[in-house]
Amino acid sequence: MMRKNFLFATWAGGGAVPPVLSVARALRERGHGVRVLADRSLHEEILAAGLEPIAWTTAPQGDVTDPAKDVIRDFEARTPLGAFARLRDRIVCGPAADYARDTLAELRARPADVLVTEHMLLGALIGGETAGIPVASLVTTLYPLPTPGAPPPGPGLAPAPGALGRLRDRVLTRLVLKPWRKGLPALNAARTAHGLPPVDSVIDAFDRADLVLVLSPRALDHPGRRFPDRLRHVGPRLDDPAWAGECELPDGDAPLVLASLSSSFMNQRTQLERIAEALGTLPVRGLLTTGPAVDPATVRAPGTVLVTAAAPHTIALRHAAVTVTHAGHGTAVKSLAAGVPLVCLPLGRDQREVARHVELAGAGITLSRNTSPRTIARAVGRVLREPSFRREARRLAAAIAAETATDRAVAELESLAARAAGGDGNAPGRSTAEAPGHHHAT
Repeated sequence: MMRKNFLFATWAGGGAVPPVLSVARALRERGHGVRVLADRSLHEEILAAGLEPIAWTTAPQGDVTDPAKDVIRDFEARTPLGAFARLRDRIVCGPAADYARDTLAELRARPADVLVTEHMLLGALIGGETAGIPVASLVTTLYPLPTPGAPPPGPGLAPAPGALGRLRDRVLTRLVLKPWRKGLPALNAARTAHGLPPVDSVIDAFDRADLVLVLSPRALDHPGRRFPDRLRHVGPRLDDPAWAGECELPDGDAPLVLASLSSSFMNQRTQLERIAEALGTLPVRGLLTTGPAVDPATVRAPGTVLVTAAAPHTIALRHAAVTVTHAGHGTAVKSLAAGVPLVCLPLGRDQREVARHVELAGAGITLSRNTSPRTIARAVGRVLREPSFRREARRLAAAIAAETATDRAVAELESLAARAAGGDGNAPGRSTAEAPGHHHAT
């Protein structure tokens, strides 16, 4: 197709960054103009992807590899609700006016055909809506908002059949959505400041995007779940981040266990050491990657466990028998794409939900974040011994291979740009008179 200009908007959201940049890089390789509005801490990674970085000027500037510079600091929260409130107030709703102002200023200085924003940046979406251009949002995990046909995301529940199950889900959905209400005044203040009508709920604001692309395997989500009709599952991004470096494997020929917790700081050093201790009691080789937020020199580990800051997981997983992880979406899905089963120790955020889906698929085991080394070792041993875990992981690998055989994200974004060029200049699928609604496709 003809060359188009895409403006991406993202933030220092840890594991959410590599998949967003992967889509941006793929568009650039197709000959399109691509630039990325982002925190300055991400600019080196953006440049390494061959993309042009643009700094936020009034929106928050964070660095998740440094606890002192982390905007959300959810590792300080005492409850999951407290961690959610920090995301709502410090990224999604609280600074929405700042994100909108910066996005609109960049679009006016250098117009784009399409704005592509990370799903949580509702302020950036406001900037695109004000500019009157198509907006696509990228969801870099399992779709995180309630939909019919499935339990509400977050608690990590299994589907419940029948009338009682539907009642449970209705009640819990109201409870899950209630904390969003406190973010509505700041969000609507940002909208009205830019001449846009207020929305009735924060969830309605998410639905203002013309296109929602979920960078997660449809095969990993609940089979009966129904999604908004502007949503497309386009498959996960499986390439490694630019900072992953070279792959060094531990010596020997024993089964390899890849261990990896968050790439951002989640106060995870204790869990890293427990995993290393557990692997030291098993007849395995361990490759433990600490990520940029933890110095590998500070992690105690037995001699059979190689501790390093980073390694390209897609390469290491070709040799691995099991992955031990916090169930961050990126590590979990890359493992499943390689047919490698998991032992999950969720630390927070979306990780309990991802771990539950892995467990429901039969491709892994979930443990508490405070699990002892002995219990971790027992779980790893079970996954190594019982063939059902690898069988189900390979089943998901086949499904993921089918989903990623073509680059659906790029195709959808190019189609969005083409429809806009062929129309009357308004964003496709949305008119200024349209009230936001949540429609669902089967």
